[in-house]
Amino acid sequence: MSSQQPAPGPIPPSDAPLSPPPRRGRGPLVAALLVGVLLGGAGVGVAWAVSGGDDVSANDAAGDARDACRALSGFDGSKYTAKGAAGEIALNRFGAALTLSAAAAAGDDRYKPLAETMRRVQSQHARTFDFADSKVKKSLDEARRLCQDI
Repeated sequence: MSSQQPAPGPIPPSDAPLSPPPRRGRGPLVAALLVGVLLGGAGVGVAWAVSGGDDVSANDAAGDARDACRALSGFDGSKYTAKGAAGEIALNRFGAALTLSAAAAAGDDRYKPLAETMRRVQSQHARTFDFADSKVKKSLDEARRLCQDI
């Protein structure tokens, strides 16, 4: 006889059902997008604040509000997802308008409606990923109307 042990038999199936792999939601992607927008906006805001020029706004709430409106006036939502420079410009202008409106509101309560409207635009866009969506467009139009009074 041989000193080797016989090979083990097949493993019997388990009664426990196999669970599908966990699904990943959009949460991490949305969070990363929002962080990118905020960081990009902050970078643009800082660049505007420290750059020279004839029409550089004062480093105050009114200047932040004017700069937010200037960024918003150059924002084209249809280019937000474009590849290359056009997409980067749109992304950063939106981020700058959002960040600078928040800075203006922190410095002076008169600018809170603009900051709240920009946050609403951001929130609505995060749900739809579409600046042409009627709710997003309505809020963007409201922000631009508020800018006319600044």
